[in-house]
Amino acid sequence: MKSINSEIKGVYHLNLLAEHIAKDVFLVGDQGRVSEISKRFDSIEHKISNREFTTHTGYIGSKRVSALSTGIGTDNIDIVLNELDSLVPESESLNLIRLGTSGTIQKDIDIDSLVVSTHGLGIDNLMHFYANNQFDDDLQKAINEQLEWPKELSVPYIYAANKQLLSKFSDLRSGITVTAPGFYAPQGRKLRLPFAIEDLHERLKSFEHKGLRITNFEMETSALYGLGKLMGHNCLTICTILANRATGGKSTDYKSAIDNMIDTVLAKLY
Repeated sequence: MKSINSEIKGVYHLNLLAEHIAKDVFLVGDQGRVSEISKRFDSIEHKISNREFTTHTGYIGSKRVSALSTGIGTDNIDIVLNELDSLVPESESLNLIRLGTSGTIQKDIDIDSLVVSTHGLGIDNLMHFYANNQFDDDLQKAINEQLEWPKELSVPYIYAANKQLLSKFSDLRSGITVTAPGFYAPQGRKLRLPFAIEDLHERLKSFEHKGLRITNFEMETSALYGLGKLMGHNCLTICTILANRATGGKSTDYKSAIDNMIDTVLAKLY
């Protein structure tokens, strides 16, 4: 193994040099999930950690791949995408595949099943800070008309997955994934504080446009798809459904479900 330390002094947060990253990068929120991916590698070249960002790069057969933990949220995706992008020539595109966990808002989506994100619907505000946004105008119009979003909150925005990557998973359930800027009120979870949008789930669940519907909540995909589009990278999110917010069901063996997601994705790609 060529490197296994955190003193490399690479790009600011990730602590990576260009040589440490492969063209295919699997993104996970949890640091511990990096090793769950890399234990399936045939060999490992690099193991590098800094803060919540851990990267393992190696080979599956002759294919060089990386697994990288992002931490939680669009703010962390902003760090990861910008710093990864800085490591490659402007003409080079990375394949960035997020393997995440999620909760569905649709009754007919099973616990422990996989959902592929055709689009990331951002109810955060990250992409509003970047110029030259390239939203899907037709879908954006439908979102604006159907959701009746409160004027005091950031306007939701939507970006599509990379079509070529998406086509490799055409046999899996797919839909629009909502990216929230928090875990509690932004996803309709109440502890003590009241909501600004009491009927959030109903608004999202009832959305439909040309056969597309909103399937699940998480906290990263809108930023991944948005920044990836502007930077010229190919992005896709696949999530294991650990909870059904409509039925109250929860996974009883989430580790096996995540293992299944990793094995399924790697088998389809390699």
